[in-house]
Amino acid sequence: MTLTLAGASMNVVITGGAGFLGLRLARTILGAGELAVRGAAPVPVHQVTLLDRVAPTGLDDARLRAVVGDLAQVAAEGVAGADVVFHLASAVSGEAEADFDLGMSANLRAGQVLLEACRALPSPPVLVFASSLAVYGRWPQLPPLDVVDDATLPTPRTSYGIQKFVLEQLVTDYTRKGFLIGRSVRLMTVSVRPGRPNAAASGFLSGIVREPLAGRRAVCPVPPSTAVALSSPRRTIDGLLRAAAASEEEWGAPIAMNLPALTTTVAEMVDALTAEVGPEVAALIDWVPDPAVEAIVAGWPSRFETARAAVLGLTPEPDFRAIIRAYRSE
Repeated sequence: MTLTLAGASMNVVITGGAGFLGLRLARTILGAGELAVRGAAPVPVHQVTLLDRVAPTGLDDARLRAVVGDLAQVAAEGVAGADVVFHLASAVSGEAEADFDLGMSANLRAGQVLLEACRALPSPPVLVFASSLAVYGRWPQLPPLDVVDDATLPTPRTSYGIQKFVLEQLVTDYTRKGFLIGRSVRLMTVSVRPGRPNAAASGFLSGIVREPLAGRRAVCPVPPSTAVALSSPRRTIDGLLRAAAASEEEWGAPIAMNLPALTTTVAEMVDALTAEVGPEVAALIDWVPDPAVEAIVAGWPSRFETARAAVLGLTPEPDFRAIIRAYRSE
């Protein structure tokens, strides 16, 4: 199966393009002006389509196109002429767990519509799907998860994780059938996210840094000893782009790949914040237990061995202080 570009330039589509990661990915691609796909040399980018329920803001570029609407309704319009599709659109973990119908609609059914829209294109596009570490979960009836590697069987314990895993499997099958070239990557929790808090169960892992740095109080709903697997925004974008760029030999089997993780604890995150900016900032964190959030986060693994990602040259941040510094410099 070969990728055929329409002419000498490339059309890139980003679902969830008005969100934080979508905008950052678009800005990175537009800034580079070109994109490498499947082991080939980089090709100039002539259009980046941002597909989302709201109009994107903060980007002004003649190569930018916005398609606004529900993904299930506008997928065909959004991917028209696409060479590469980055599928980031999703109802976040807390939303999907609290509202089952929303999660099924936004995370599974809309994803199926997107896959069918890609299948209908004249040439199969590359599709990079942003899955999640939430495909792994701790079940009391099973041995505890220790270190997750690329062969660990996903055992999701949330609706969000199940929806992500089901779509991973569909991406694999659409790839096997030759309908598209699928590359699913399991994202770690991204910290530090700028902007407003969202409904993700992991949102506090950005909030306990972002809000105190802005002089606002933040709530941490889990114990300080909670271990987590994190990735910075820049490392996450690196992973998405590298998934698209990898040759067939580099990528290997058409199954999902875990992106690299920095393993740390919430206490170590707060210690890093104190070391960077002083105890008065960390003192703005209020420790208010939330059993629902704690149950979700505690079910996610915190230690990963990511040999496939290492082959692609992907590495985690060295420590959480590096993540804080990167956030403060942006």
